[in-house]
Amino acid sequence: MKLRSIGEKGTQVFHQNLKITQLGKLGRIDEAIKVFSQMTQRNTVTYNSMISAYAKNGRVGNARQLFDEMPHRNLVSWNTMISGYLHNNEVEEAYGIFVRMPERDMFSWTLMITCYTRNGELERARELFDLLPDKRDAACWNAMIAGYSKKGRFDEAKRMFDEMPVKNLVSCNSMLAGYTKNGEMCLGLRFFQEMPQRNVVSWNLVLDGFVQVGDLGSAWRYFEKIPDPNVVSWVTMLCGFARNGKIAQAEGLFEQMPSRNVVAWNAMLAAYVQDQQVDKAVKIFRDMPEMDSVSWTTMINGYVRAGKLEEARELLNRMPYKNIGAQTAMISGYAHNGRMDEASQIFNQIAIRDAVCWNTMIAGYAQCGRMVEALSLFRKMTNKDAVSWNTMITGYAQVGEMDKALQIFEQMGEKNTVSWNSLITGYVQNGLYLDALESTVVMGREGKRPDQSTFSSGLSACANLAALQVGRQLHHLVVKTGYLNDLFVSNALISMYAKCGMVVSAKQVFKDINHGDIVSWNSLISGYALNGYGEEAVELFEEMQIEGLNPDQLTFVGVLSACSHSGLVDRGLEVFKSMTEVHLIEPLAEHYACMVDLLGRAGRLEEAFEMVRDMKIKATARVWGALLGASRIHRNLKFGKYATKKLLELEPDKTSNYVLLSNMNAEAGRWDEVERVRVLMKESDTDKQPGCSWIEVRNQVHAFLFDDPVQPRTEEICSVLKSSATEMMNTSSFMTPYN
Repeated sequence: MKLRSIGEKGTQVFHQNLKITQLGKLGRIDEAIKVFSQMTQRNTVTYNSMISAYAKNGRVGNARQLFDEMPHRNLVSWNTMISGYLHNNEVEEAYGIFVRMPERDMFSWTLMITCYTRNGELERARELFDLLPDKRDAACWNAMIAGYSKKGRFDEAKRMFDEMPVKNLVSCNSMLAGYTKNGEMCLGLRFFQEMPQRNVVSWNLVLDGFVQVGDLGSAWRYFEKIPDPNVVSWVTMLCGFARNGKIAQAEGLFEQMPSRNVVAWNAMLAAYVQDQQVDKAVKIFRDMPEMDSVSWTTMINGYVRAGKLEEARELLNRMPYKNIGAQTAMISGYAHNGRMDEASQIFNQIAIRDAVCWNTMIAGYAQCGRMVEALSLFRKMTNKDAVSWNTMITGYAQVGEMDKALQIFEQMGEKNTVSWNSLITGYVQNGLYLDALESTVVMGREGKRPDQSTFSSGLSACANLAALQVGRQLHHLVVKTGYLNDLFVSNALISMYAKCGMVVSAKQVFKDINHGDIVSWNSLISGYALNGYGEEAVELFEEMQIEGLNPDQLTFVGVLSACSHSGLVDRGLEVFKSMTEVHLIEPLAEHYACMVDLLGRAGRLEEAFEMVRDMKIKATARVWGALLGASRIHRNLKFGKYATKKLLELEPDKTSNYVLLSNMNAEAGRWDEVERVRVLMKESDTDKQPGCSWIEVRNQVHAFLFDDPVQPRTEEICSVLKSSATEMMNTSSFMTPYN
């Protein structure tokens, strides 16, 4: 009876251990903890299973605590703890366990080497590899080959492969994976052809390589050649079709599959979600014979992307075991729609949050301008990454608090290109163009390679400062770094040259674009308008339509402005009419302002006034300003006074409105009115920011504040642009860190 009792208890412990392992794999960590805590008898396997469950669910701290509390440890315990740290990318902690091990097997060495290779620390991995007591085991060689390949160091990977004492199929596949996963398909195919033997994994690696580079034709040819394709082969091809929007082919392949596992069903589900066919996604979700956490998360994400937040929340509530991916998807949906209180409710229900979850919540607050809440979460976050810091910089920039954005930027450890771009873009958005250029220069000096966002923001700063010479130096850097064909950069170049009065250069950049978009055309049209090239703007507008591009609201603002500045009254009226009747675009206040300016400049003030009076939308300050300006030109006090009255209602503190009205009265000899307007102007002219002007001289932008007693202070004011010019003129110096 006693032996039987011990046998029953042992069987019970065995099943409980197995259940903990399974629950850990499924992400149901709370249930695993419950099973563990209720066990009256535990063995070493029990502790090892629970440590593994903790680690696989991101709770490596709990895993370590349990490891330290273990009454007895075996070699598996030590290896499980190293594996847990590896799973969570905590390399130094893994090494700490490794050096404390009373004994090691080849699996211990392989785990530790893999820790370093996955973290990109290849030199430390190689040091450990060289200390191996026995180098006959292929696993460590394969880990080193995979590490070198992942970093694109193919020569070293191939050298290790050639030096291997005994190669196996895993070794060959590790080398092949290095090529195919890095898009080196020519080298990969050559290696594949030379392999002495291949298995389905080898074929799948080539297939996946073609899918990753978007060569579906080659992928399909190799898929058809696979001697015995497995589920992975079918799913890889299925994902290839889905990612490239070929849903019909994906559906056909799915129907042909000889057998489908949950991964195959998830792939088809994801294809519908990506194509925003939410109804088909719902149908396949309901038809699935079994679902895992990926299935539920994908469907919830599908509802979120379709804007069906109530359905997404209902599905999340029905999910048998919550997972952080599904909850984060729900948070993202609420955040995108500004429903931060509901997002916070989900966030607070998550016991263990990863960096993606924290960043989603912080970004939601930042996008809503709720920076107090964003900062509070940011400070509580223990696992901050670059995304966390960059999100805060962008958030402060969006609400105009660049001093706080700069403070966050300076507190960062390692700054990446996105960090610099967030700061530079923030400066441009807030009109701090000199600071934007200074940061662009410092970024290059510190060895960070500028990208299209850097150049677009820098060129925008030059455009707003009319800093032509600095803009030209940026253009040289664009050419040198290979971003000349980037559409965003080209469009920024057009605007920069146009705003600096260099219309010929703007036109040349436009001509050099292979396939311009609506922004390209609008940029040049606006450039023509800005510089008084009305006929050219209209011709370009007509050419644009011949090319098959439909004009948008900004296009018409540019064309109407060009007609106004060039006195093309009849042409402007035709364009305005075509906007509403042909292109069915409702006029905005900007369009009416252009038309009022057009008619007003031509002396047709009655028509201009009638257009303002008959507007379907509320007139803005720009509209009334256009009428006031025209009244000033044609000395029409009647409309001038009316426009001024409306302007002062909208902009009671704007001095220029008073000045215009005062000048009009002076020209009409109405000196009492002049004095009255000047008194009003003085009363409103309190607590004003001083006016600021700038001028570019010899590649330097000089800024001048009105009534600044410290002026002139040329050396201080232009230090930013002076260094910009010096750095950018010497392009080799600017680019040294990444030549």
